[in-house]
Amino acid sequence: MAGVVVLAVAAGGWWWWSRRPAADAGIITSRRIERVVPEGTRVRVEVINVSAERGLARRGMLALRAAGFDVVSFSSATDVPDTTLVIDRTGHPQWSQLLSRVLGNAPVVSRPDSSRYVDITVWLDRRWRPPPEPFNP
Repeated sequence: MAGVVVLAVAAGGWWWWSRRPAADAGIITSRRIERVVPEGTRVRVEVINVSAERGLARRGMLALRAAGFDVVSFSSATDVPDTTLVIDRTGHPQWSQLLSRVLGNAPVVSRPDSSRYVDITVWLDRRWRPPPEPFNP
């Protein structure tokens, strides 16, 4: 009888362990971020934290990568207005609109700049709320 109980506990533990998400599976949230970038399309993005809140650019980078964007850099800046903004750099408004939807319909402006190596620049201000991150102690 004790062997059956041990076997049942071991099977339950294995089942629970196999259902856990992998550590590198990206953002696992109650509000799942869906991939919006079509397969085979590479949209290069830079994310800039324009607020005083630490880590906002990194969390924005994680959210955008989960949505399929190729975030090539993230940083902070203080010399720009404190507002969330999507800046189209290469003349692809459909990509900017996709990214805007991921950020909660942020405003989009077109400022072409061929000297940059990105398609879109994103400014994140303190009012933008990233998806919650999982609690892993």
